[in-house]
Amino acid sequence: MDLIEEIKKRSSHVDKGIEEYLPIDKPYELYKAARYLPDAGGKRLRPATVILAAEAVGSDLETVLPAAVAVELVHNFTLVHDDIMDRDDIRRGMPAVHVKWGEAGAILAGDTLYSKAFEILTHAPAEAPERNLKCIDILSKACRDICEGQWMDVEFENRDDVTKEEYLEMIEKKTGVLYAASMQIGAILGGAPEEVSDAFYECGRLIGIAFQIYDDVIDMTTPEEVLGKVRGSDLMEGKKTLIAIHALNKGVELKIFGKGEATTEEINEAVHQLEEAGSIDYVRDLALDYIARGKELLNVVEDSESKTILKAIADYMITRSY
Repeated sequence: MDLIEEIKKRSSHVDKGIEEYLPIDKPYELYKAARYLPDAGGKRLRPATVILAAEAVGSDLETVLPAAVAVELVHNFTLVHDDIMDRDDIRRGMPAVHVKWGEAGAILAGDTLYSKAFEILTHAPAEAPERNLKCIDILSKACRDICEGQWMDVEFENRDDVTKEEYLEMIEKKTGVLYAASMQIGAILGGAPEEVSDAFYECGRLIGIAFQIYDDVIDMTTPEEVLGKVRGSDLMEGKKTLIAIHALNKGVELKIFGKGEATTEEINEAVHQLEEAGSIDYVRDLALDYIARGKELLNVVEDSESKTILKAIADYMITRSY
C-alpha cells in the first residue's frame, strides 16, 4: 500500500471542497489571504483522518467532506496565527501570510478561516441533526484547547522549571486535540456508536501527541538537507522540548541551549550528549508507546482498508524524517 497515494486520493476531494466552500469573493484580498495557505497544499493528514474514520465505520466521503474541509481550515488558521506570534517568515517554502499581507491582514485571514470552518461544518449532511451539533461542540472545544496550548508554549519560554507533565499537556492541546477531533468527528458523522467515536478520539489524541514529540527527535537526528532547517534549532532557541527537559533534569549541560546559533561541531557534541544521556531514545520510545496504544484502540471496528490506512498514518507519525 502506498500511504501517500491513499491520502492524496482523499485530499484531492478536500482541495475541491476548499474551492467550493471558501470561494475568493469580495473583499478579494481578504479571501486571497485566507486561501493562501490552504491552496499551498500540505500533507492534509487531519482531513484525511476525518474521511478515513468515516469510512472505517461504514460511511462514505460525501457524508464528511464539509467536516474534513472545516478541520483543514482550522489547522491553517492556527498556522497563520502561529507564524505571527513566532515571527516565522516562511511557511511551506513560501513567504508567510503576515509577510505578504501584513500582521493585520494575516490576523483577519486567520479569523476568516476559523469562522468559515464552523459555517462549513454545518453543511455536513448528517442523518441526525444532533450529530452536527455534537461535532460543532467537539471542534469548538478543540480550538479552545489549541489556544490554551499555545498560551502555555509562549509562557514556557520564560520558565526554567517546565515539567514533563506540563510539556505533554501543552502538546496535547496544541496538536493532539485536533487529530482527536478529526477522528471523532469522522466517526460521529459516519454513524458510529459513542464507544467507537470515543475510542477514535483517544486514538487521535495519542497519535497527535506522538507526532509532536517525535518532532523533537527529528530536529536532533535528521540531516539538515532533509530537515530543511538547521539541525538542533530547537535547542539553540532554548525551547523546552521533551528531549531538553529530560536531559536538563539529568544534569546534562548543553552549551548550545538558548545560545541562538552554534557551529556544526557544537551541534554534534550536543547530540552526542543527548544520546549518552538516553534523552533521544527516551522520547523516541515514548512516541512509539503512544502510537502502539493508539493503533490498539482501532480494534473497536472491523478490519478494513480504511482501518489499515489509519494504522499506517499512525506509523507515519514516527517514521517520517521531516
